[in-house]
Amino acid sequence: MSRYDRLFVTRMPNCMAEMVREDSDEVLEYPLPNLGEGLWLMNSDLVPEARINMTHIWIHPSDEPQLWVNPHRHDYDEVLIWTGGDPDDPTDLGAEIFFDIEGERHTITTSGSVYIPAGTLHCPLGFTRVDRPFRFSALSLAPSYRAGDGD
Repeated sequence: MSRYDRLFVTRMPNCMAEMVREDSDEVLEYPLPNLGEGLWLMNSDLVPEARINMTHIWIHPSDEPQLWVNPHRHDYDEVLIWTGGDPDDPTDLGAEIFFDIEGERHTITTSGSVYIPAGTLHCPLGFTRVDRPFRFSALSLAPSYRAGDGD
């Protein structure tokens, strides 16, 4: 046994029960039919020394536009990451995402990420279309997730 074993997460628990809709106390229980199982990759419950929180979810195909997350802000920095599932063309997301920052709409069709400084109003976040599965991760620069205040 290594003295660093405690730093590894090998069983990722479901994170959906911990998440709430940003505009209420309603628990997110797979609100969209094309969401996979949301999993914690890291947080202070899994590794007490962790000062970040990270989740991961697969987004499955859908040709119906869908709103996923309502506008909100956090008191910590956050990075949202979306990665296409085509190993032969990792830059092609295979989907079209819409995402607002301070009310300005952005359309995303390639793999990438966005840095959201603490206090920045962000979202709505949703999908115009999803042609093939892609991965979505949220990295919060805080030891645990805290729902943000909407405006």
